[in-house]
Formats: sequence, structure tokens, C-alpha cells
Amino acid sequence: MRQVLLLRPEPGLSASAERARRMGLEVIACPLFQVEALAWQAPDPARYDALLLTSANAIRHGGSELDKLRTLPVHVVGRATGQAARDAGFEIASTGGSTVEQLLATLPKELRLLHLAGEDYRDNARQRMDRCIVYRSAAIQEPALPAIEGLVVAVHSARAGLRLAELADRRDATAIAAISDSAAEAVGAGWERIEVAERPNDSSLLALAAMLCHTSRPT
Repeated sequence: MRQVLLLRPEPGLSASAERARRMGLEVIACPLFQVEALAWQAPDPARYDALLLTSANAIRHGGSELDKLRTLPVHVVGRATGQAARDAGFEIASTGGSTVEQLLATLPKELRLLHLAGEDYRDNARQRMDRCIVYRSAAIQEPALPAIEGLVVAVHSARAGLRLAELADRRDATAIAAISDSAAEAVGAGWERIEVAERPNDSSLLALAAMLCHTSRPT
């Protein structure tokens, strides 16, 4: 059986590694980014109807400024984000699916949202909102990337795909499991194969990686 290489930053890396090992996979962990808190100032909560959270990192790295927004209900993407917000004392108004697009499709367009986001956020044309950038994922300059020949690489984001493409040399014996079409496009060409997870979440990505780990290496 082939090994799976995980690239995502902590704390998601440890969570994915534990899940993969429970599936019987042999894991190699090599984060390409590390999440860092940024200085920010919370606006007047009276200007908004609710908070939008798309990552638990906004809670983990938001600091004391979060206290000023605790009166606002929260719309979250994913159960992990919802649990982090709930543990921090926020009231969860709704939990969306795997993507922010799925969540926003369920909310009134006139809702005044404040998005607590990472530096690498994506705009959404459906709904206008204000944003506070509270954290960033900084590239690790010299990651301890192993020889990737024969491995299955789980790519959790387009940024990770681009960084992998920069670092990888020989690719033709390495399989890619990508969390989304954009992540698959980011890794570029020349790989043994590139497959996209059925749903854009960690569980679906690791299920795909497990399938690929049971395929034969090219000779």
C-alpha cells in the first residue's frame, strides 16, 4: 500500500493525520504553511446582523477583539468551525455545508454580515459583506518535503497545490488527491494521475486518498 502525504497546516494537519491513520493509512506529514494571527480591530457590532465564519482559525487566532462581537449570532461553514465558535461563547445561528457558497445560498441577501477571514479569502458575488482579516497562512520557506515518488499527496487547497508545484521535481510516479477543482488545477501537469474528491471536505478527500493508496505504483 502506498503512503499518503499531508500538507495542510496545524491544527488541521494533526486532525487529518489521525483520521487517515484510523482508516489504516500510513501517513507522512509535511505542512507547507503555518497559521499566524494578525493585528485587527473589531468594528461596532451594531452595524451588523451577524458574523460569518468560514474557518475555525478565525476563532483560534482572533484574540481579545472577538469579545466585542460576542453579541452577534454566527453563521458558520462546517461543523468544526461551529464547534470552535460555540466553545468560544458564540451563538450559532446556522451551519452551512462544505463551502461558503452553500451557506450564503441559504441566507437572505439583505443580511448585514461581517466576515472574520484569513488573508487568502475568496470574494463571493452573491452577497456584499464587510471583512476583518484576522489571520494568515504563511508559507514555510524550507519545508521538510520528502521524496514524493510513489506517494499519494492529499492537497487541501489551491495554495497548497501551487506551493507543491513549486517544490516538486519528478512527478510522474506521484498521485494527487485534490479537495476541489481549483486545487487540482493548481498542482499543474505531469503527475501520475489527479483525482478530485466527491465533496470539498477532509473526509471525502481522505476517502479518495485511501482509494489511491491501494492502487499500484507505475513501473
